[in-house]
Amino acid sequence: MDLGINGKWALVGGASKGLGLGCAQALAAEGVNVVMVARRARDLEEAVAGVRAASPAVTVLGVAADITTPEGRAAAFSVSGGPGTAFDIVVTNAGGPPSGDFRAWDRDVWIKALDANMLTPIELIKATVDGMAQRGFGRIVNITSGAVKAPIDILGLSNGARSGLTGFMAGAARSSLAAQGVTINNLLPGAFDTDRLKNLFASSSTKTGEPAEAIADARRKTIPARRFGDPQEFGATCAFLCSVHAGYITGQNVLVDGGAYPGTF
Repeated sequence: MDLGINGKWALVGGASKGLGLGCAQALAAEGVNVVMVARRARDLEEAVAGVRAASPAVTVLGVAADITTPEGRAAAFSVSGGPGTAFDIVVTNAGGPPSGDFRAWDRDVWIKALDANMLTPIELIKATVDGMAQRGFGRIVNITSGAVKAPIDILGLSNGARSGLTGFMAGAARSSLAAQGVTINNLLPGAFDTDRLKNLFASSSTKTGEPAEAIADARRKTIPARRFGDPQEFGATCAFLCSVHAGYITGQNVLVDGGAYPGTF
């Protein structure tokens, strides 16, 4: 299927590894020029090189910056040779806040989580969405979490910040933007084979004394697909939501979790 986005420009956050990298790879494979943003320069350089090698016909640029800061966002928008703020596609993605007990989180910890997982996506959209509307095409995809629908007790910071973003986007997606060819959707990943998931297992192992692999095996058994997701299949879902074929899909929370969420709605 031709997704109809060849030649478009995309900004992808958290793109050096995991789900962000999967999205960057999938978009580049569809002919999209990609600006990849991540904090760790060495990891980002390797990721950019890999995407360029796999998709040599497109432009792939890397910006080593913290996109949760004003300076980081400015760097992403002013990258040399890039499209400035004229992005057709924006995939918002920032590392999830730490797990823990809510009793230990003070105001500063909460503000940091909100900045990364709620306010930063809103700022990125504010900076790009009017240009999208003027050109009559735009795709915003926010990578949130399956915990938005089924909260995880130790991920209260993520539950709170991402749920706030979800509520905001539900209104923004149904504004006048929808009639101007701009869609806004959220992708809710379940358990994917990423460093974050491995770190969560390691943290649980430290607390309980149970081997991390045993914890991982127990988690797999709770997923109907009996496996963890592959970031590349997540990227393929993202690319479809960014395609011309998804123009009638907006304001939605799309679960990609191997069937783990047990609810009907």
